[in-house]
Amino acid sequence: MTAYQHRVRYHEADAQGFLFNARYLELADVAMTEFFRVLGWPYEDLVAGGTDPSVVSATLTFSRPARFDDLLDVTARCTRVGTSSFGLDVHVTRGADLLATIQLVYVNVDAATATSRPLPDELAEALRIAAAAAQ
Repeated sequence: MTAYQHRVRYHEADAQGFLFNARYLELADVAMTEFFRVLGWPYEDLVAGGTDPSVVSATLTFSRPARFDDLLDVTARCTRVGTSSFGLDVHVTRGADLLATIQLVYVNVDAATATSRPLPDELAEALRIAAAAAQ
């Protein structure tokens, strides 16, 4: 499981003073990038190696609101690895409080043809190891 911290900035809050719901997907996107960095695959290397992960499904569950200036911990863990896809669960917490869970499914795409393609073997194996370690 990888983690990074995010401080809620003023422009990310809505009229209620809460972190705007769409911003959680931005947090998840950074979590995915940091997840791969920890695996030894900085995003540039990921793309150069034949992986271009695109979100095909996102399910967000909100438990508590985050507010301006809150310091959030954002963690990601791999939940599933397929031939051309993988799943990540992202948790957003503030201290011991779970604020949101984001379940994501990514498909590896060929950007030129806009079609799916298998994950490179070395990356798929790294994802399987990460998924097993997270259980």
